[in-house]
Amino acid sequence: MQRENTVPREPLLMASRPPEARSEPKAELLRELVAHLRQNRTLLREEWVARIVEAQLLTAMTREEIFAEATSVYDSYVAALETGTFEALQAYARNLSERIIPRGVETREVVGIVLLLRDILARSLFAYQGDSEKLNRILDAYEPAANRIANTVAVGFVQERERVIRQQQEAIRELSTPVLQVRERLLILPIIGVIDPQRARQLTEQLLRGIRTNRAKVVVIDITGVAAMDVTVANHLVQTVEASRLLGATVIVTGLSPEIAQTLVTIGVDLTKMNTVGDLQGGIEQAERLLGYKVVPLA
Repeated sequence: MQRENTVPREPLLMASRPPEARSEPKAELLRELVAHLRQNRTLLREEWVARIVEAQLLTAMTREEIFAEATSVYDSYVAALETGTFEALQAYARNLSERIIPRGVETREVVGIVLLLRDILARSLFAYQGDSEKLNRILDAYEPAANRIANTVAVGFVQERERVIRQQQEAIRELSTPVLQVRERLLILPIIGVIDPQRARQLTEQLLRGIRTNRAKVVVIDITGVAAMDVTVANHLVQTVEASRLLGATVIVTGLSPEIAQTLVTIGVDLTKMNTVGDLQGGIEQAERLLGYKVVPLA
């Protein structure tokens, strides 16, 4: 007769457990779990690093860097299990993200290493397999906490990555719409490329900030490099001109294409109330006249 194995192959299945086993305090189980993980810290951490390298995760980092981060993550992980609080882990996840995102580490890699650690620690608990009921209770206490830790780290990384992306997009927009001071009280805003509503708002903010900072009296907005403009953005351009006027600056728009002019007419803009000049050179010359500059020929 084949001997029946008393150790369940699926320790997380709880159907056969007697009611009295479920009454053991969860906090006591977690304390024992934390003690086990700290006692086996060196071995488990080394196994985790080896698995990270084998799975080709964090490839932008050296093995020494991975080991250093793994040590910090492991200790933060165990501390979160011990205290049941996640603020310190969230702070560490943000700090880690700030350091490794510029290295090109991707979200899937961070999620992958945390899930690897979760599984390695879970397998280490099979040291209790001589007492299957206790093993089941410890795994029950461990699993929800471990999943919450994984979610905390993943969400923290994603939030930091989104923040970095927003900063990069903002920097690109600022580079693509520079407000240039060419003379005292004279600014030029050359616009190139597609203008969407978000970029139009950012453009207006930059220009108004530039007018106030430089105490500008005349602004030349050159849209020669803008191929098309929808009604929303055209309205925003008109509002930008009006807002600049309220700050005491006259706006000269140069480089209007026939298509953009038609859009402005369609939305009912009175072009006689908007200073328009055919090209940038003509706009600068008119701006200089408004500022009282005179061109004196060289002798």
